[in-house]
Amino acid sequence: MTFFERLQSETAAQRDGLLRSAIIQDALGGRIERHQYLAFLFEAYHHVRHTVPLLRACAGRLPERLAWLRGAIATYVGEETGHDEWILSDIAACGADPDAVRAGRPKLETELMIAYAYHQIERKQAVGFFGMVHVLEGTSSAIASRAAQAIRAGSGLPAGAFTYLTSHGSLDIEHVKFFEDLMNRIDDGSDQAAVIDCANAMYRLYGDIFRSLPGASRRAA
Repeated sequence: MTFFERLQSETAAQRDGLLRSAIIQDALGGRIERHQYLAFLFEAYHHVRHTVPLLRACAGRLPERLAWLRGAIATYVGEETGHDEWILSDIAACGADPDAVRAGRPKLETELMIAYAYHQIERKQAVGFFGMVHVLEGTSSAIASRAAQAIRAGSGLPAGAFTYLTSHGSLDIEHVKFFEDLMNRIDDGSDQAAVIDCANAMYRLYGDIFRSLPGASRRAA
């Protein structure tokens, strides 16, 4: 079993818990209204805007034995730059005020997920941050494009309101293969454990964001 396969296996329960969230099931079923989609975009903006700073922080904290990962992080930085602006454009296309979102404060669940990511990098093992990368990219590649199509069909929102989801979903299919190859080069047991532990924590924390959105309480996750 490769390390990527082990990562998939040892995070399966937490991944399933996230995907069973009521709001995600509603999204895939086209049962999301405009105010719910905007609530999702609001929280997405407030965590996605940290992606590039987190990647750069991770690169700066990696030990020299993992210096080879810095080139991959530079690639991620180039590809992830500007994704927060995609979200603001989607918010405008929904008829809402992107400046109000930019100036707003996210839910505690979003703040906790971001705080944990910085904690992982600064206080634990920086390489563990790739557990968060695994969660966000794996989730996007699995459901983002399907959710965008279903939400659009059910809500009547214009195609221009789904730039983030549709672009992120298609991009992350390629990213997952890139990520898999990177993970299979990590051969230190402590580093592998840090990635798995962070991924399991992030599935829980990311799931908490979805469970906090409007309508998520109608059914148990």
